[in-house]
Amino acid sequence: MANFYTDNPSLKHHLNHPLMRKIVELRERNFTEAEKFDYAPANFDDAMDNYEKVLEIVGDICGNKIAENAEAVDHQGASCANGHAYYADATVENLDVCRKAGIMGMAMPRRFGGLNFPITPYIMAADIVSRADTGFENLWGLQDCAETLYEFGTEEQCQRYIPRVCQGETMSMDLTEPDAGSDLQSVMLKATQKEDGTWVLNGVKRFITNGDSDIHLVLARSEEGTKDGRGLSMFIYDKRNGGVTVRRIENKMGIKGSPTCELVYKNAPAELCGSRRMGLIKYVMALMNGARLGIAAQSVGVSELAYREAYQYAVERRQFGKAIIEFPAVAEILAIMKGKLDASRSLLYECSRFVDMYKLYSDISRERALTADERAEMKHYSKLADALTPLAKGLGSEYCNQNAYDCIQIHGGSGFMKDYACERIYRDARITSIYEGTTQLQVVAAIRHVTTGTYNSLLSTYAEAGYPAELAPMAETLAALTEKYNAAVAKVAEANNPALLDFMARRLVEMAGYIIMSYLLLQDAKVDSSFLNSATVYVNYTRAEVEKHAEFIANFNASQLAAYGI
Repeated sequence: MANFYTDNPSLKHHLNHPLMRKIVELRERNFTEAEKFDYAPANFDDAMDNYEKVLEIVGDICGNKIAENAEAVDHQGASCANGHAYYADATVENLDVCRKAGIMGMAMPRRFGGLNFPITPYIMAADIVSRADTGFENLWGLQDCAETLYEFGTEEQCQRYIPRVCQGETMSMDLTEPDAGSDLQSVMLKATQKEDGTWVLNGVKRFITNGDSDIHLVLARSEEGTKDGRGLSMFIYDKRNGGVTVRRIENKMGIKGSPTCELVYKNAPAELCGSRRMGLIKYVMALMNGARLGIAAQSVGVSELAYREAYQYAVERRQFGKAIIEFPAVAEILAIMKGKLDASRSLLYECSRFVDMYKLYSDISRERALTADERAEMKHYSKLADALTPLAKGLGSEYCNQNAYDCIQIHGGSGFMKDYACERIYRDARITSIYEGTTQLQVVAAIRHVTTGTYNSLLSTYAEAGYPAELAPMAETLAALTEKYNAAVAKVAEANNPALLDFMARRLVEMAGYIIMSYLLLQDAKVDSSFLNSATVYVNYTRAEVEKHAEFIANFNASQLAAYGI
């Protein structure tokens, strides 16, 4: 019997990070929840035991049901008929099992029927689900839309909708349109307020993941005559009220089990979520940050699957009288795949812990005034979460694609055939660096943390952590690479040329990300020697990549921008 939690010791390692004690204490309000709910934990150890037991359930479902159904889902896919989207038969089975297991609404408060999990163990579950079936994670993982509803909806709205999510109803976020992809300021779906104060929506949405869901969060233009983000508001649409039809679902390269829909709104009843005009400026930004963390988890799950498929094939496949894993060229590919996997996972959970900290303080501030120290800590972790989220999503999804590519390469010609899972993995992986903001948009989000010094400050903190003798040489290497990174940042900044900064942004962001992930792996290796090989391999990889970028920047002249069409 497979279990995708217990067969992966790195998950338990990350779950037991020292910061988790404070996260759990804040989440459980110093365990006062036990006074209201008999199933709430009475102390930290009790809470951690609860998380592990639920993750074991998730791991069991994923290893023995969802992963087993993945091929059938990929072959059948979703379909569209009579204005609705329909899941593949095995997807319906998967959702039913998840509902019965009570793993929907994991991060929602107990008073709404949720499990009251912090973000970190919830993201860990998303990591596990993604390894089982990448497309299914899009359906199961959209439960985190309830977080936005919880943060910005009224208490009455939360009472009506969130328990439904916890009971297993699905959600979607209806943002993009035919003429408004990444540029959400151009959204034109019209929201009209009627004389009785209610709202109706009219227009078209496109590329909506799980677009025939039960509950939708919809970005719509509520202010007549506006054309920018200041005229947009967020609305809640309930499928039971009618008014929305699925015109078509996209015939996609991968994630076949997740219906991507084009929706037509015709006088669809809806209700305002939060305040008018804040839809894009505040609510969608919060929604997208959560979604990007989810895609980072999805990327890590796919990387895990790709590595395992490649490793297993390399052990079993024999050529010239020995297993192909014994050939240095193959062994190197596998080692780098594992290094990228472990590095991206370390970054994912560092980011999720930072998100936990600032969101928990934000939630507590709804109940009482924060102390000065708490406000400062919330601001600190909010900035760090804002800095690491685009790195986790951007670099994690790129590594996911690289590992899927290398998985096929290890398989050789067999990897090009549908007889092996790696062909599906390759197709499923490709979307991760595109949706919820392309890698290029993640660079745009991250570059300000290069220029304002957020990453450099974080690197200084990691450098000062102290490392044992066996890790000291790698720490010294990273310190030297940090100097090269800072020199590259200074050279670009001194030019005072916005076009040059935009051109070099990817290189600068990647340099920061590589060094950050390397330090995180050193910290992992301090605690658990099983990370030592990945740390060694990844630091070598980082050195080559950072030095390559540093040399390019050092020798580049802004006059050459014209050759690139800039």
